[in-house]
Amino acid sequence: MKVLIIGAARSGTQAAYLLASHHHAVTITDMKQIDAKRELEEAGVQVLDHGHPEFLKMENWDLIVKNPGIPYHAPFVQYFVEKKARIVNEIEVASWFTDQFTYGAVTGTNGKTTTTTLLGELLKRKCPNARTAGNIGVPLSEIVREQGDQKTDVALEVAAFQLVAMEKFHPAVSVCMNLTPDHLDYFGSLDAYYDAKMLVWKNQTGDDWFLVNLDDPEIVKRCAELPCRRVTFSLDQPADVCVKQDQVWLFDQPLFALSDLHLPGRHNLQNAMVAAAMAVKLGVDADQIREGIRAFKGVEHRIEFVAEIRGARYYNDSKGTNVDATTVALKAFEKPVILLAGGYDKKTGFDGLKPVLDRVATMIVYGETRGQLKALRPDAIVVETLSEAVEQAYQLAKAGDIVLLSPVCASWDQFTDYEQRGRQFKEQVLALARQAGE
Repeated sequence: MKVLIIGAARSGTQAAYLLASHHHAVTITDMKQIDAKRELEEAGVQVLDHGHPEFLKMENWDLIVKNPGIPYHAPFVQYFVEKKARIVNEIEVASWFTDQFTYGAVTGTNGKTTTTTLLGELLKRKCPNARTAGNIGVPLSEIVREQGDQKTDVALEVAAFQLVAMEKFHPAVSVCMNLTPDHLDYFGSLDAYYDAKMLVWKNQTGDDWFLVNLDDPEIVKRCAELPCRRVTFSLDQPADVCVKQDQVWLFDQPLFALSDLHLPGRHNLQNAMVAAAMAVKLGVDADQIREGIRAFKGVEHRIEFVAEIRGARYYNDSKGTNVDATTVALKAFEKPVILLAGGYDKKTGFDGLKPVLDRVATMIVYGETRGQLKALRPDAIVVETLSEAVEQAYQLAKAGDIVLLSPVCASWDQFTDYEQRGRQFKEQVLALARQAGE
């Protein structure tokens, strides 16, 4: 098979290695320098970086593997779309090379990283070689290369970008945690984005489970007819997975007590109940679930405690890249916070923050969207960079205050991704803690 891979980030690079190891003719191209160029060439991959040569359009490719973050309307990709080329993504490709992997697939606008991470931890209670992969940062191709076709349970975070390029990928259990406006810069419309999320269940059948969030009307509306078993969950109403007598139940079985969960906020209770139910479907027993829930400390960059300085507590929620995520973060605290917000404009607007602005004592805004956020909160302090925002917060914070980085925006105006943004925040806060002698 003659394959063109567009985009040489970690997923594209791993897909190239995997396909080349199975004797396919692979070419990989990227607008930037490809750091693994030498290793890829040694693996038999043709590497073309610093741009997409025009001659690639003239080749007859059997398959194109596109990095999920590159939009279909990008000119080079658009050419192949118009030619009706077969375009898939790295997860789809990786799934072709093993029949022994069983997937729990998690999508949704918010909560998917925490849910996927916890699901992975619960699966490891049953079998130590269980893995966590996908949009969470580890390409599925990398795991397939490491483990080969041996029986493995995989907790898989799947973004809408990835779902639109799936053909046969088939999870045993899946969920869409919630639907709120996001990524309109990529999808063009809200319906297109929401419909892409629903593709997570399109290949499920029979006894497979799709978990339906009864508290989200957009999801309920899109799940009237499913090809698999419908399992409902809710924090507020009767459902297959629900809270009764201070415990989370699945059908008639208690899974864990609310006191077993140590993460703050109702959203984390929802994440935990979903992960637990998915784990049951994948063979984890209730004792293992309780142990895993008790041991779980949360996810980096999601309302992550960083340090206490002079009595003020600093939290990193760099993964809060939209209004709904930041709203959830603000509601996790009992008192108004010093909020650091700003970044790349995804064109989704910020009016949705208005109902929770009373939870913000002081807003410090930075980056590309600082003007829009200032318009929302006229008393906001305006700076250029996140580093300046942290310094301002440090000067303002008093004992008992909460300083929260929850940017409401993507990171791409000043950072490569939300992880780099979150780590810079943590490094600066920890440096200030050392400076303060704490």
